[in-house]
Amino acid sequence: MLFVEVARTWADVASTRSRLAKVARLAETLAALDDEERAAGTAMLTGAPRQGRMGVGWASLRDLEVAPAGEPTLSVADVDDAFATLATTSGPGSVARRSRVLEDLWGRATTDEQSLLRGLVLQEVRQGALEGVVLAAVARAAAVDEPVVRRAAMLSGDLTAAAVVAMEDGAEALAAIGLEVGRPVLPMLASSEPDLAAALARTGPARVDTKFDGMRIQVHRTGDDVAVFTRSLRDVTGDLPRVVEAARGLAADTVVLDGEALALDDDGRPRAFQDTMSGDTHLRPVFFDLLHLDGTDLLDEPLTTRREALARVAPDHLADGVETDDPEVGTDHLRAALAAGHEGVVVKSLDAPWEAGRRGASWVKVKVAHTLDLVVLAAEWGSGRRRGWLSNLHLGAVDDDTGEVVMLGKTFKGLTDELLAWQTEAFLARETSRSDHVVHVRPELVVEIAFDGVQSSSRYPGGVTLRFARVKRYRDDKRVEDADTLQTVRDIHRGVITPEV
Repeated sequence: MLFVEVARTWADVASTRSRLAKVARLAETLAALDDEERAAGTAMLTGAPRQGRMGVGWASLRDLEVAPAGEPTLSVADVDDAFATLATTSGPGSVARRSRVLEDLWGRATTDEQSLLRGLVLQEVRQGALEGVVLAAVARAAAVDEPVVRRAAMLSGDLTAAAVVAMEDGAEALAAIGLEVGRPVLPMLASSEPDLAAALARTGPARVDTKFDGMRIQVHRTGDDVAVFTRSLRDVTGDLPRVVEAARGLAADTVVLDGEALALDDDGRPRAFQDTMSGDTHLRPVFFDLLHLDGTDLLDEPLTTRREALARVAPDHLADGVETDDPEVGTDHLRAALAAGHEGVVVKSLDAPWEAGRRGASWVKVKVAHTLDLVVLAAEWGSGRRRGWLSNLHLGAVDDDTGEVVMLGKTFKGLTDELLAWQTEAFLARETSRSDHVVHVRPELVVEIAFDGVQSSSRYPGGVTLRFARVKRYRDDKRVEDADTLQTVRDIHRGVITPEV
């Protein structure tokens, strides 16, 4: 298949909000892929090439000035081969070799193909063909029931592989894909609600577990052999010796567990998120679910059964929580979790089976976000769908001692097309200078930012930055002097200020 067909499919998918239309268009393209290019093509249609990160940054593509080809000649296989070369090129001279590969690839691509190539290489394709939509398209193209495809993809941890099986071997082969100890499965995911009452309305009687701000882990053990995987299915066994030691001490021979690895300070409070993600060898496990025990899969059992088994197997490593259908009881546990330094709770239906990779009504997270009024210092020109708009905001807080605005971090999340258009005009009217792809502005605009926490950072002058920051609204009723201060941000970091429930 010509790569331009993939690019045209992406354009069609981006131009409609109809899920049915997206599925139909993707299914048409999936069905037309040749056997040898099905895996590569499926991965491209999800927006995530099977090579993953390729060692190519924004600057490399910014400096790439290659005229587009007049006619499409690239095949899906051509692009996949080029991606493979980019991903495996390393060592002395690798930058020059990657540049040559990029120049050749771009020179053979039409304008539409160049646009999609840029998004795929930078992993910045955000046009709506997410895995769930592609999964439905695979089911349609292969004439297989969607739940069968979903389960196979989740248990194999690989939608692309499941798509190949579906298209080539059908439903029976998909159904044969099961949980295999030692092979990670996609994690079960939680949707969100603003409070316990709304969460319990979705789940019914539930277990309200503390939501830890740690590293999501999946632990597989057979005898003394232990493997630990992250939520992205990366093997981190060698980085977590305490987790491995704990797994070997469990009352089981073969087991698959779901949990978090986290670091605690001397007071038993969770340490900063970046301390956890740095691969600290002192991270310890807390488990909240059990998927397999001594030859028996528990995926289809209700949570009550899985928790009872988990309590027998790992009594010293259990996540704390309460079972209730009363919002007040759940809210009390939420307050206790926040007071202990954790980020919220996850409300889990007692009757629900394990649904790997699924974000539905069975698990619902409740997090109480902080908000701050911050000052916009600069913005970066967007790429992909946001090309031509100033997007990524540079945010600052007022230094209490000097009165200057100190940068805390960046965010491009929460911006609608309408807001992007407005702020681009507003920033250009306040432009003071430019550097590279950044437009610096007079510090006049105040924006309300929601975020999940504060962590230490040597990258920014204030020594702290925000986690999962997103724009709520611009505050045209506030001046810079009314913005929040750096001391407030530091107090949040130290736990002196906690969000209200």
